[in-house]
Amino acid sequence: MTGMGIGLLVFILMFLVLGIGMYFLVQGSGKRYIIAGKSLPFFLVGSMLLAQSLDANATMGNSTGVFTGGFWAGFQFPLGLALCLFVTGMFYAKPLNRMNLLTLPDFYFRRYNWLTEIIVSLLMAFSFAILVAGNFAGSAWIVSIIFNMDYTWALILIALFIFIYTVAGGLYSCAATDIVQIYPAILGFVGAFIYMLYYYGWSYFSAAIPANYMDLSGLTSASNGALLNWAGILALGLGDVVALDFMERVFAAKTPEIAKKSCYYGAGGTLVAGIVCSFIGLMGLTLFPDIADPRMILPTIAQESVPFIFGLFILGGIIGAGASTADGGILGVSAVLGRNILQRNILRPLARRRDELQNQNGESSEEAKVISDRKLLVISRAMAIPVVAFAIFLAIVKPEPGMLLVLAFDVVFAGCLVPLTLGIYWKKANTPGALAAIIIGSGLRLILFYKIPESLAGLDTMIPPVVSLIVMVVVSLMTQESFPPKHEVIDQVPDDADVISGIA
Repeated sequence: MTGMGIGLLVFILMFLVLGIGMYFLVQGSGKRYIIAGKSLPFFLVGSMLLAQSLDANATMGNSTGVFTGGFWAGFQFPLGLALCLFVTGMFYAKPLNRMNLLTLPDFYFRRYNWLTEIIVSLLMAFSFAILVAGNFAGSAWIVSIIFNMDYTWALILIALFIFIYTVAGGLYSCAATDIVQIYPAILGFVGAFIYMLYYYGWSYFSAAIPANYMDLSGLTSASNGALLNWAGILALGLGDVVALDFMERVFAAKTPEIAKKSCYYGAGGTLVAGIVCSFIGLMGLTLFPDIADPRMILPTIAQESVPFIFGLFILGGIIGAGASTADGGILGVSAVLGRNILQRNILRPLARRRDELQNQNGESSEEAKVISDRKLLVISRAMAIPVVAFAIFLAIVKPEPGMLLVLAFDVVFAGCLVPLTLGIYWKKANTPGALAAIIIGSGLRLILFYKIPESLAGLDTMIPPVVSLIVMVVVSLMTQESFPPKHEVIDQVPDDADVISGIA
């Protein structure tokens, strides 16, 4: 085994040991497992948001995009994610953190109704399960190359190790592994960039960069991919506001102010690391102009063009980026399936019916105690099993989810962002409006996927949210009397007993 392989093995084992060690912080509590008991300080929340933002797309995908299509084709990823964190901090973090939510679909339940919650939960769970599969595949691909092993075995091993530490400590495990992963990774990216800039000089690299790679045509010319680039920036910048993994971390902040400032911290770090990865991709045009697989440009530079320690941190960061996104996805999806589908809409109704049969007066005296904190923990952990199994299956049959992943997240962006935003800031937003916005917005995105001409690709991402907004406003105004809005819930803070039991 090479020195690089040994170093990466140490990284992976350190992730596993740290993650499992967080088991003792959960203390048998579902709330502590899902959002760390809503107790995390600024540095931890900010670091977790930064690590979640700097995923495989913002690092390796970024360098690959710049190498093959120009600066904006790659930098759109970290730019969009940084924009998302900034927007979340500016408009969403404080009110959502204050509401004492466990999952993002909890908001749709309180503000609208159970049907809205179910639809949103299923859309978000499906899209994030695909994201988990994609990050399993990306991490396994790097591991299979570095350790010269079969992709499927690398995939199974990576998935199992992420699954084990995630279900052990929940969000505490995510926090511990994120901090170990993100700062060495940033040091590796920045150190490698400065080293190559000092060693070669920028003029050595600039000669090989096509003129249209660095100008603004990637944002202004449709023929140079402007529509797709803007679609990517907006889909990430606005669509990821409804991302389960980001919101887990927002809900885990000790105070609304910490949640807000942590988003800004994550946004700043994402921009710094992202622009460095973009320039490393540009440097690759000179260092490895004929590379067979452009996806390998960042790993190849890490192994062949920079000092060992920077290369180790870069490769460890790439693997860790996939792991941090995957663990957040596993936790988010399993919590949503366990709480918003199983607990609130299956177990609680069944328990109410049993209770009603036992009480001749028809009153359900035990309704608020259907699910204890410990039972919520068991349910959330159990739901991680099918999530990981599905992700492994998808990563085997479709190791590059590509357009499927884009479509899944666009559908969530198209339907779910408007009801969240208007639910917070528009007092007249009501349940029929939200349901219409979700169904029509998401449905339109699916239709445009098949119908829009290739020359207009990108508009299929940008049009549906606008239609969703118009539909929600019109339907809400038409149904005010029959379905009174519930805007007062935005200022209500239910106690932990009601939150955990599923009443709130």
